[in-house]
Amino acid sequence: MAFSLSPGVTISEVDLTTVIPAVATSIGAYAGAFAWGPVNEIVNLSDENQLVDRFGKPDSNTFVDFFTVANFLSYSNSVRVVRADGGTSALKNAGNASGVLVRNEVDYANNWFDGLSAAANAAGPFIARYPGALGNSLRYSICDANNTVFNGWEYKTLFSSSPGTSSYVSTRGGSGDEIHLIVIDEDGKFTGTPNAILEKYEYLSRANDAKRDDGSSNYYKDVVNGKSKYLRWISNPRATQLSGSVSNNYTGLSTATFANSTSNLSISLTSGVDDVPATGNVTTAYDYFENSDEVSVGLIMTGGHDSTVINAITTDIAEVRKDCMVFCSPKRSDVVDQYGSEVSNILTTRAGYTSSSYTVMDSGWKYQYDKYNDTYRYVPLNADIAGLCAKTDKEKDPWFSPGGLNRGFVKNLVKLAFNPSKSQRDDLYVEQVNPVVTFSGTGTVLFGDKTLLTRPSAFDRINVRRLFIVLEKTISEAAKYSLFEFNDAFTRAQFVSLVEPYLRDIQGRRGVTDFRVVCDETNNTQEVIDRNEFVGDIYVKPSRSINFIQLNFVATRTGINFDEVVGRF
Repeated sequence: MAFSLSPGVTISEVDLTTVIPAVATSIGAYAGAFAWGPVNEIVNLSDENQLVDRFGKPDSNTFVDFFTVANFLSYSNSVRVVRADGGTSALKNAGNASGVLVRNEVDYANNWFDGLSAAANAAGPFIARYPGALGNSLRYSICDANNTVFNGWEYKTLFSSSPGTSSYVSTRGGSGDEIHLIVIDEDGKFTGTPNAILEKYEYLSRANDAKRDDGSSNYYKDVVNGKSKYLRWISNPRATQLSGSVSNNYTGLSTATFANSTSNLSISLTSGVDDVPATGNVTTAYDYFENSDEVSVGLIMTGGHDSTVINAITTDIAEVRKDCMVFCSPKRSDVVDQYGSEVSNILTTRAGYTSSSYTVMDSGWKYQYDKYNDTYRYVPLNADIAGLCAKTDKEKDPWFSPGGLNRGFVKNLVKLAFNPSKSQRDDLYVEQVNPVVTFSGTGTVLFGDKTLLTRPSAFDRINVRRLFIVLEKTISEAAKYSLFEFNDAFTRAQFVSLVEPYLRDIQGRRGVTDFRVVCDETNNTQEVIDRNEFVGDIYVKPSRSINFIQLNFVATRTGINFDEVVGRF
């Protein structure tokens, strides 16, 4: 009991209710090229609509990356995406007369938020929120507190009245601070309809201290930066942009009298430029998934990336984190329009991949419909295989195989670029390539569950590797609570009593056939204790998936007794 210096009653609690926490194993991850969205920043998505909203529709340069993410989301509802930077000065956000590069929110806060640089003034007042040529489709129009200008403004009918003086500024002695702002899809690249209205902001204030009734900022810079999907403030308008105004009058305290222009300010954005990420840039983008303490991912897709990227992800991320798997496909040129050389092509590509139980390779690409461009595209299958793992997690558990006719059906395809025959499947499978097969009258199915581990081991199967990912991640999280405790019989018994019920539950859910937990004086010797270490040995017999079925049909004579022949063949 705790020490007390005088008589009294002391109450203490001993918490024996600690359980092993569940961990996320179904979260996807991908880095690639997109037409829109923040660069070098992790974005969490839950459906295809969010994908379009944040990263734009697919085009001829980005469709493989787009549909890799979209296909995974058809099986799951959680993926983390990084848009890769091209690594050159070519990539630009569209602006007024010249483009600038603002990669993401951190870049903006560190380098552009004050709007004081010459580049910001040249590009402003607003730039496209994200880099790329897609921003060139945008136009914005501003009308300030001038009734004559408002009455002649083409967007007048969208507002109930002219901007004037906000109540916040009026009560502080200022006047004429309000503006209206419209964002337009001038070229129709976002909506498909030229000159469609994208956003409308009314009665914004040019006073930098202005507030709304709810206490939030009404300063036009803050509102646009906080709410717009399309624009980012980069500088206040210059006097040369504002007809009839001798100064910019787009910032000041609420006590000021704001001068107004004699015409509205309407600017079409230009100079937005795309670029194509090189191999090194894509690898750098995947580095955002390196730290398991900061970002939780379980299924890393590689789209159409090359072996350099895939091997880097395997070696530097998956095998370091040890809580995620990498999914890859052959090259497009291995299987599309090859007519007989597919197997040799695939095996040549496979030979360039690192042997690892954390990586899974499939056999090809699929032909699917692109509804955004009314055309058909070839897309790699690795997102579907990762998606089948996520779907298996939801319907069963991570230690079930994602392959076969129960859980392995591939979605969203017209046909496979390469549909391997039985003999071709044999050649692929012995080299750790998982065939994806279309069976007549059945559908298209993942027909294998191997990892790219070349040596014979239980870890050459997807379900076993994912079982141990779950066990290692969950038990290690629970073991953290033993840190800084005493390495004595009580702590060791507490650890065992925590782990054994969890493993019994896994056993009951068919993940393991047997297990044993050893954490006592046999492995926590005095030498171990003196080194401030703690050892728990966990022995597990993983359940194995059936890959081969032998059916023996034995014909017997009419008078034979089955007991006489059973077991002889």
